[in-house]
Amino acid sequence: MKTSILATFAVLALVSGAEARPHRLPAASKVNTAEAEKVLAPLRQAATECFADTVLSNPKATAEARAGRWYEAVGITGFLCRPEVAAMIQAHDRLYGAKTGERYFKGAYVKHLDQQLAERLQPMFARKAVASAEPPVEKASAEDSAEGN
Repeated sequence: MKTSILATFAVLALVSGAEARPHRLPAASKVNTAEAEKVLAPLRQAATECFADTVLSNPKATAEARAGRWYEAVGITGFLCRPEVAAMIQAHDRLYGAKTGERYFKGAYVKHLDQQLAERLQPMFARKAVASAEPPVEKASAEDSAEGN
């Protein structure tokens, strides 16, 4: 009987102690999404523009991009965009917490990077293909004058 009474007191002591110290859940993020987007949007745009420019400046990367292999194209020249990527990651970390920027870059950002690059670069590839199909201006004018004789 003494044992059951002592056991009851022990359980009550544990339960009341647990109630006195509730589990600590991580604090809810108090980040204003609109304000965060104002900070991140220009950094995301700068990184994407850097990737687009470096892909266009490297013939091997451009060939990969023309073939629709965007990830491979960025892989060839992406190291040149480290400052832009680092700025985006650091800003994300400041806004949402440590290590969130790296996860964002490797996840959500990279997931849509190929689409962003396609939207920016496909029109340039199409214009160059059309422009390269026409004879150079000097040659065309020389041919026209030869036909006129």
